[in-house]
Amino acid sequence: MNIQTQSLSAIKSFQEQKLKEQLVYLQANSPYYRLLFAKHKIEVEKINSQEDLFQLPTTTKEDFSNYNFDFLCVPKGKVIDYTTTSGTTGSPVTVALTENDLQRLAYNEEQSFLCAGAKLNDVYQLMLTLDRQFMAGMAYYLGIRKLGVGAVRVGPISPQMQWENIHRFKPTAIVAVPSFILKLIDYAEANGIDVNKSGIERAICIGEPVRNADLTPNTLAKRIQEKWNLKLFSTYASTEMQTAFTECELGKGGHHNPELLIVEVLDDEGKQLKAGTFGEVTVTSLGVEGMPLLRYRTGDVCCYYDEPCDCGRNTIRLSPVVGRKNQMIKYKGTTIFPPSIYDALSAVPEVKDYIVEITKNDLGTDEIQIHIALTGSLDVAEQKIKTSLQSKLRVTPNLNFVSGQHLQSMRPADSRKPLMILFR
Repeated sequence: MNIQTQSLSAIKSFQEQKLKEQLVYLQANSPYYRLLFAKHKIEVEKINSQEDLFQLPTTTKEDFSNYNFDFLCVPKGKVIDYTTTSGTTGSPVTVALTENDLQRLAYNEEQSFLCAGAKLNDVYQLMLTLDRQFMAGMAYYLGIRKLGVGAVRVGPISPQMQWENIHRFKPTAIVAVPSFILKLIDYAEANGIDVNKSGIERAICIGEPVRNADLTPNTLAKRIQEKWNLKLFSTYASTEMQTAFTECELGKGGHHNPELLIVEVLDDEGKQLKAGTFGEVTVTSLGVEGMPLLRYRTGDVCCYYDEPCDCGRNTIRLSPVVGRKNQMIKYKGTTIFPPSIYDALSAVPEVKDYIVEITKNDLGTDEIQIHIALTGSLDVAEQKIKTSLQSKLRVTPNLNFVSGQHLQSMRPADSRKPLMILFR
């Protein structure tokens, strides 16, 4: 029986047994956690429940970066894959995986695809890279293989080549960054392609949210679905936790895989928050062999929902990420997270591309400048952009209109994700 459909008490009991096994494993094999347990006089055999987790200190991104290979629990000869974080919020960090970890990763994504309505005759077109030590591309491919369905590994190539492969292989679903789906639509409209006759039914969306905090479709999702009758599935994942949260058909938040992860949502003092309250997602790995993490603070701000889902799963569900703790911006007395800026810009069709640049002024407060490449009239677009920003943010940042080529020059050449924000 699938653990996700069992009772809450059965899920909790299962997780607590896995937690005890993971703690014993960390005590025996992790240089970092062995020192941490000794420093805080922690006896792992006395940690028997999820409530006991609060006796343990949290692990931060800085800890994982500064002591990276002290988290490795196996001899290097047992590592078969080295991945790195994208470095979106700092320097890239290595995550080493064993064969068992890759099998766990494949299982995780198989469950994610099933949650998102996978069918036996599906063909998935993967519009993300499988190289550059990028875990997501490899994870999705492994999940598709475990499902036993078709994969078209085209990578992040041009819309023209994507459509050539769509016509050739007839995929039923795509895995893509949502803003790239808009580019597919633009190319299709310019070249007489009817997107709704493509045979593609679903899109597994990575890297960008397609829902607001209240789970309604955000502006980006609305713009896609105005033109293309696609079912969009939001996902949330990170390289460090080696696990994904994916929506079911009902779109009520990303489902937790309790056999793979214990999830907490903490306030600034490290206390567990109630359902529906936004805080920092904090995770404990279950079943990871190479680099397991204990109470790892992801920096991502979400809330969770704990009522059973009508899909039959009884697991908690996570909201979209509303921001990252280290990317919270204070601008003219207003607290802003970058996703709200992205949503405002997505509402304006004339915005072709953009980068949000955050700097500190002489007073030490945040300044926002948005570099924007447009299609169409500057005068018309500028007013639309200002109106949208004012409506979403209640303030209007500085705007700088540039060419698409200039924006590309601002991005690292080897970036694996579409860089939308720069902190200077």
